[in-house]
Amino acid sequence: MDDLVVVGAGPYGLSIAAHAAAAGLRVRVLGRPMASWRDHMPAGMYLKSEPWSSNLSAPGGRYTLAEYCATRGIAAEHGNPLPIGTFSAYGLWFARQAGPEVEERTVTAVTPYGAGFRIGTDDGPPLFGRAVVIAVGVLPFAYRPAVLSGLPPGHCSHSSDHRDLGRFAGQDVAVLGAGQAALETAALLAEQGARPALIARRHGLNWNTVPQPLERPLLRALRNPHSGLGTGWRSWAWSELPWAVRRLPGPTRERIAATALGPAGAWWLRERFERQVPVLLGHALQRAVPVGSRTRLELTAPAGEPVVLEVGHVIAATGFTADLGRLDLLDAGLRTALRTVGGAGRTPELTAWFESSYPGLFFAGLLTAPSFGPSMRFVHGAGFAAGKLVAGVRRRLGARVPLPGSARRRAVDDQDDLSTVKR
Repeated sequence: MDDLVVVGAGPYGLSIAAHAAAAGLRVRVLGRPMASWRDHMPAGMYLKSEPWSSNLSAPGGRYTLAEYCATRGIAAEHGNPLPIGTFSAYGLWFARQAGPEVEERTVTAVTPYGAGFRIGTDDGPPLFGRAVVIAVGVLPFAYRPAVLSGLPPGHCSHSSDHRDLGRFAGQDVAVLGAGQAALETAALLAEQGARPALIARRHGLNWNTVPQPLERPLLRALRNPHSGLGTGWRSWAWSELPWAVRRLPGPTRERIAATALGPAGAWWLRERFERQVPVLLGHALQRAVPVGSRTRLELTAPAGEPVVLEVGHVIAATGFTADLGRLDLLDAGLRTALRTVGGAGRTPELTAWFESSYPGLFFAGLLTAPSFGPSMRFVHGAGFAAGKLVAGVRRRLGARVPLPGSARRRAVDDQDDLSTVKR
């Protein structure tokens, strides 16, 4: 039986596996490495976060994005966006360098089994682990407005369904949403020969400003500090103090996770978008009706008047909503028995070590945002999550795993912290 099975091989899963292997745990990683970045983001997209805040996490700060880019002659500079393809390739390189080999197997079931878990996959015999981390990323939680549910296949899709937007060349496409995914999808559609229109309930679009230089006068830096989630003291708090967010009341954490760092477009996208994409702001979608091969959208404009738009396809760039109920791979009885955050009951209540109310079951990524704050929605949060979670796994397993080399020295501090924790 393995000490730890990591379900998912995105930035969080790979970072956790790197820390677990360095701590001497017998760890296995299941999933397609960087799947959402490689398979579910259109070609031509760019990384929105700054390169220095987009590192996967390994002990000692090794295997950074800057290191990967430097060895390949790629400029990874503050204020210059990197292509998604470069970041995906970095993640694959990190997986080869930092942790155990990733097994490209799809997990179909995680079920309690004795003092551990049985992990079923789509091929081969089941695996057994003393502890499990659910780090499945965002794809299971893609949100599609209910008003689109009656459309037949081919009429509507989610923005995460597409790798190649060229298939829509020559078509009228409605893009729903006001965040980066919606804005960049619409711009790419226009650049690849489609005729997009953006529809949003919001009455205005938000755009990030050009980032300030990393090197600035001290007073200016104190007034508006840089952080992994952007500039300003509020962004700094979400970025650097996830442990403090967890100590807030559940409803407060839920509200922060839902509202902090709301939809906004990258500064470098604005000109591309505004010169080629028409927008319908303040418009609420009331009905979506198939008309032959096309779709008629019935909208309500800001003043209340009806607006009808007929398009060849609808792309819902409406983000992702964390919801335990959609985590089909987790045993239904176990899933419904977990303690949850606040009143909505959609996400697991977690200890300071990312452990759920069921011993040995850990979570990472989007599902943990209502516990630790908005940093868990971004790659930057992987460093905090990986370090704390692996310390929690060792705590759960009784720290019976011998630590190799320098990891033994690092564990002294972990053990001092662990001795003060009350479950």
